Order: sequence, then structure tokens, then C-alpha cells
Amino acid sequence: MATNAGTSPTACSPRVLVVGAGPVGLTAAHELARRGLRVRVVDGAPGPAPTSRAVAVHPRTLETFDQMGLVDGLLARGRRNRAFTMFARGRRLVRLEADYRSMPTRFPFTLVIGQTETEEVLREAVARLGVRVEWGVRLTSLEQDRDTVRARLEHADGSTEEYEVPWLVGCDGGHSTVRKQLGLPLLGESSETWALADAAVSLDLPPDTIYWAHTGSQAMMMVPYQREGYWRLLDTAPAGRSETPREAAERFSEKLSTGLGRPVQVAEPDWTSVFTFQQRMVPRMHDGRCFVAGDAAHVHSPASGQGMNTGIQEAYNLAWKLAMAALGQAGRELLATYGQERVPIGKKLLGSVRKATFLVQFKNTMAGVGLPIAFTFVRNIGPLRRAIQRKVLGGMSGLLLSYPESPLTTADPLMAVPAGSRAAAAAGRHPDDPGSEALRAELRDTRWSLVWAAQDEPGEAGRVAAAAAEAHGTWLSVRTAGDGLGGGPAPLPDPNGLLRRSLDLGPGAWVLIRPDGYIAASGTELTRRGLARALAPLGAPAALPDVIREAVRAPRVSAPQAAAGTVGASYATRASVPLLDPASTASPELRDTVETSPRVLEGTR
Repeated sequence: MATNAGTSPTACSPRVLVVGAGPVGLTAAHELARRGLRVRVVDGAPGPAPTSRAVAVHPRTLETFDQMGLVDGLLARGRRNRAFTMFARGRRLVRLEADYRSMPTRFPFTLVIGQTETEEVLREAVARLGVRVEWGVRLTSLEQDRDTVRARLEHADGSTEEYEVPWLVGCDGGHSTVRKQLGLPLLGESSETWALADAAVSLDLPPDTIYWAHTGSQAMMMVPYQREGYWRLLDTAPAGRSETPREAAERFSEKLSTGLGRPVQVAEPDWTSVFTFQQRMVPRMHDGRCFVAGDAAHVHSPASGQGMNTGIQEAYNLAWKLAMAALGQAGRELLATYGQERVPIGKKLLGSVRKATFLVQFKNTMAGVGLPIAFTFVRNIGPLRRAIQRKVLGGMSGLLLSYPESPLTTADPLMAVPAGSRAAAAAGRHPDDPGSEALRAELRDTRWSLVWAAQDEPGEAGRVAAAAAEAHGTWLSVRTAGDGLGGGPAPLPDPNGLLRRSLDLGPGAWVLIRPDGYIAASGTELTRRGLARALAPLGAPAALPDVIREAVRAPRVSAPQAAAGTVGASYATRASVPLLDPASTASPELRDTVETSPRVLEGTR
């Protein structure tokens, strides 16, 4: 099996500074290092956070961690939740079960796990790649020009350091210094004041669901940790003054008892936090050689548990693009697609989180009367209940997220599986099938994946596949699904044909999968022109020597300076040149960051 689980950095590898060692920064560091870049991670905090803000890892993020090779360590530490149960003034309104049949996934649940444990798994993973977090090192300012980012770092002992690096990724939270230094405004509005707490709770309800309890005027939520009897509490109407742990426990107990209609005893919390959240985001996520992700790019309510999950998806989206550009495997214009893909998702997320915030806190004093009536209809009308479940699950899980309008997406109306959707859905339909297991392993590869279905007789498809593997094996994995005489490299086991059926791959058909697991393109027959058109938006010639000898007219992504959130629609005719010499394919401004000669980059000695 031809796989590329990762590439070890060398002294000549391009460098990246990641600011922030939370889950977003650690994800970025892991994926950049796994692709052979030298990564430095700094964080102004004295050490890892002792308490957890986020406690939910949703299905799409679990798929991402699976592709990173880390999911087993997380699953062992968390509780799998598949339901959301609502109470009002002691009456159970509805229990919404997680039904993922229309959104196939290997992980049909939300994993409840403290952010501290998620970060620990990630820290251990980056350490295995030779990356250590430098605690107590704070970014104070940065400047950049065409070729370099100059970061001023302040160490815990008060000493300062000027650090030059080709690329910088800001994952430094809601008060991000990187965002402020880049002049990126957080646009939006202030919102509500809520409270979080972690505490032991005694009650006669099973910990197999998230509970929402409305007192008639206020609401609380309870999320069960894996530790027996231990819960995350969310209070949408905290006390207007400071409280002792005992006072907080008494208030929580009273509200939950009223909402759930049974005695509830909350112990003194181990940790509480009262905070006023905002609903804001930046208009763009990329400025020159600097990027922002996670809370550095958007802040919002914790109502649907989207903050950490969205940030991890952003880091995962960015890392492979930055690695390809830095290594000369793609043009710099590829980096513009980070914001082009993620800014619209961020805007949509803010809208859905506003709705979730309204529903979770639901301050209407008529709730005790109105909610039971409303949810009687929900409970008794199956299509309505299923529609609500799909709407809620689709938004929270991340499984419906797709990139159909991305410059990197080439659609084929003849294919049943739409370009821009997640390839992991195919593996999720029959998770125990050998073909699904093979695709799961393939998605852990750091490269692009071209999967084509073998033909009964030799043809052009096999020759195109073989040429692609030979020309671009450093960044493109080419796999042949099924048996046949059509030739082609590296078989992908699919003895039952279920994987090909899930991907809609007839003989000679193909699918091109991005390194983050989304389908970039597909077609009913693998041809030189079709594959070249699909690869052209990478911003570097993607030629197949001795097979493709023609220019390709294909959509080109807009330059990094394009307006935020826009998608370039200009066209360019590109000559086909083998991707064998990084210096021949990197744009001029990138060539100084790619080691193609013994010369050492300035400042790296």
C-alpha cells in the first residue's frame, strides 16, 4: 500500500511560527510538521490550561482526528453522546436522538471530552513529530514584507527576541495579538452573559444524553463527562454578583430541580467562569504571509459547541495548503482559498449560533406553558421531528459542511457524489467493509488522493493514472480500486465493490480527494484533460509527462489580495510542465522559501 503518513522536517525545510498552543494551534502545528515543515509553537501562558472551555468534539472533527491518526486516543478518554433531552418545569418535552443515516459517518455521536484532554492528546502528538510548545513566550508585535514575517517575542524572564520566519499562523484566541497586529477587525455584536461550571451532580436521570432544563423563565444545560456523576453545567442567567462555590452550588441545585422536576444536588463546583460572549468575526483570514484561525478569527456563544470544532477545521484546511505552497508544490494563490472557503462558513456559523443561543436561553416567561404545547406537535409528527433532528445534527456535527463553490472544486453533473463533499461519507456507509477500511487508511495520507476504478480492458485511464503517480507521487497518491486489466498503480482493496458503489465509480471513473478529505473533482472516465483541469486550480502546472502535452483552460483562484470572501473567476491558459523541480513551479516570491540549492535561508543558520 502506497501511503505517506508524514515527512520528517530537515534543516532546509520551510519554517512556520504558530502563535497559540490551544487545540487549534496544536492541530495546525501537527499537520504542518507531518508534511515536513519546521514548526515553532509559542504561547504566552505559563503552561497548559488547567480548565476546559470546550467539552464537545463533533463527528466531522472526529473524522479529522481519524485522518490525523489521533482519534483512538480521544475516544478512550471521552463519553459518546447521541441524544438531547429537553425539560420545562419538570415536564419532559422531547428527546432528540442522533440519527446519522442520511449523513453516513464512522463516528455517529458527539464525544464529550474536556478541552484539557484534547489538548494533551495533541501535545503528545506534536512532540512525537519533534515539536515542543514554548510556554511563557508571548508575541508582542509583527511586521511582514513580500518574503518574511518579523515577529518580536517576549520571554517569561523579560528578554525579547526578534524572530524571522517565512510564515506565521495566529491561533492566539479571542484577544489575538496576531489579529490586532494585522489590523483585522472583529465585526459583529456583543451578546449575553452566561456561566460555566464543572461539578459532581446527584440526580436520578441517566447520563446518556445532554439535558436542557427550563425553569419557566431561565434555562440551564447539563453535559455528562465520562467520569461518573460529573457534569459540565451551563447557566444562561447567572447571578448578578460574585458567588462563593457553595452559593453557586445551591443556586444550580434549585434551578435544575425546578426545570427537571426532581431533586438535584449539585456539589461545590471545581471550577466556574462567568463571561460575556460576543458574536463577531474577521472579514478575512489571510494577510500576506500571516493567517488567523479559531477564536483569533471569530468569537461566539458556546450554545452549540462550535468554537473549538470550527477552529480545528480551519487549521486542518489551512495546513495542507500552506505546506504545498511553502514546499513549491503549488502556487501561492492556493493560499487565498483558505479565506475563500472558510469566511463564508464562518458567517453562516454566526447566524446559526445566534439562533442556537436564542433557543438555549429562551427567556420567555410563557415557556412553561408554550413549550409543552409546541413540543407535543414535534413529538407526534414524525416528519417534523426528523426534519428538526437533521437540521440540528447537520449544523452541529459538521457533516453537511461542503465546498461546492470553492475554486478548488470541479463539478461533474453526471456523478452522483457531488464534488466539494466529504469523502469520509463513503467510508461511513459500510464502516466494516474492506473497501471502507482501505479508504479510511487512504484518507490518513498527507497527500492528494486519486482513486479510479479498474477497467476490464487496458485503456487511457490506466495510462493516465500511471503517469500521474510517476510524475507527482510526492504530493499525489494514485490508487486503483477493484480488479481488471486496465493497469494502474497501487491497488485499493474493494473486494465487495461497496466502496466503488458509494463513490459512484463505474469502470474507468475517478475521484480526486483533497488532503483534508473533501472531494475536489470526479468523472465518469479518467482522461488526461479531465485530470489536468481538476489539478489546474492548485496554482502550479500539474502535468502528466508523455500523456498531457496541451494547455488547459481552467478556473484560476484569485490572488491573495482579492476582496475577502470573493471567489476568483478569471481564466488562464497554462502550459504543462512536470512538477519535478520546486524552483520551476513555485511563484517568484516563494522561491526564497524553498530549498532548491545548498544555500541556507537567511536567519536559519
